[in-house]
Amino acid sequence: MKLGKKFIAIALAGMMVVGTAAMSLADGSKVVTLGVDLSAEQKQTMLDYFGVKKDEVMLIDVSNAEERQYLEGVASEAQLGRRTISCAYVEPTSSGGINVKTANLTWVTGSMIASTLTTAGLTDANVIAAAPYAVSGTGALTGVIKAFEDASGESLDETKKELANEELVTTGDLGDEIGQDKATGIVNDVKNEVIKNGTSDTVQIADIINNVTNNYNITLTPEQIEALTSLMQKIGQQNYDYNSIKDTLKNVQYNVSENLAAAGESVDTVGIFEKIKHWFSGLFGSDTGILSQTDESALGSDAVISATQQDIENAANEALTQVNDAYNKAKDAGVFDKIKAWFENLISGL
Repeated sequence: MKLGKKFIAIALAGMMVVGTAAMSLADGSKVVTLGVDLSAEQKQTMLDYFGVKKDEVMLIDVSNAEERQYLEGVASEAQLGRRTISCAYVEPTSSGGINVKTANLTWVTGSMIASTLTTAGLTDANVIAAAPYAVSGTGALTGVIKAFEDASGESLDETKKELANEELVTTGDLGDEIGQDKATGIVNDVKNEVIKNGTSDTVQIADIINNVTNNYNITLTPEQIEALTSLMQKIGQQNYDYNSIKDTLKNVQYNVSENLAAAGESVDTVGIFEKIKHWFSGLFGSDTGILSQTDESALGSDAVISATQQDIENAANEALTQVNDAYNKAKDAGVFDKIKAWFENLISGL
């Protein structure tokens, strides 16, 4: 893969210049929310993991009562629990979409959080959602949203925040049946089409759900279709700016596709050129900021870490491999000879 190595070297050199400029565009304060039921020692562990000191960030406690404000009536009592453990670290940015890193969250994933945050009305931010030990992460969204509002000084629409929490639970419940990645991909892709097309029509939504689930080789139950349709109808009635959230929705689609491929699934909703576009946009248009400053050792060797940012070199090599394969297939099929002959005929006729 000599071509790939040279390509990456050139791209990384450019990234050093562009990345520096991108970092200067980050705005807003950095805010950390801590689960109120954590011990003082556990809170310090989370600060160590985030790589910050108390006097460097705004610290806010989040309680179970605050989680219940948006989740009660949507999540089950078992999902709600009685204690708040999840923590969040949020850095508003001016571009790059929503990038998420999670640690020790078992029921929700980084891609799931990124997608639901677009429903809440976020557009650009770096987000870390984590806990000192394994938890479901059901209430993680509450801390993230609260941190974002305090960091940016922007109050998000209450209806959209409620819908984001409903989407998180809907996706998580679906994930229990078909797997987290497929559930995230289906909900994210259906939402992408609903917002892109500006529809809240149940017939159109049903068609979108059918098309998307076919892409993932999944058949939903009538109850699952009803829950997803109801959610999407409500999302479709809101006023979303598709252009401001499409990058995040596409990134989630890409990450889900990569995860499924790594697990040996044949599902692939992202084409070759879309992957190349995604890689370039991630390389030059995203400042990962706080996501690259975490101290993984603070949580111990058993911590489960995930992130929406894919490894640059692996993504580049994969895209280059697919382009080379496509080139070779076209060459073997005589496509280039046909193009050459077409141009020769065109020129001879002038």
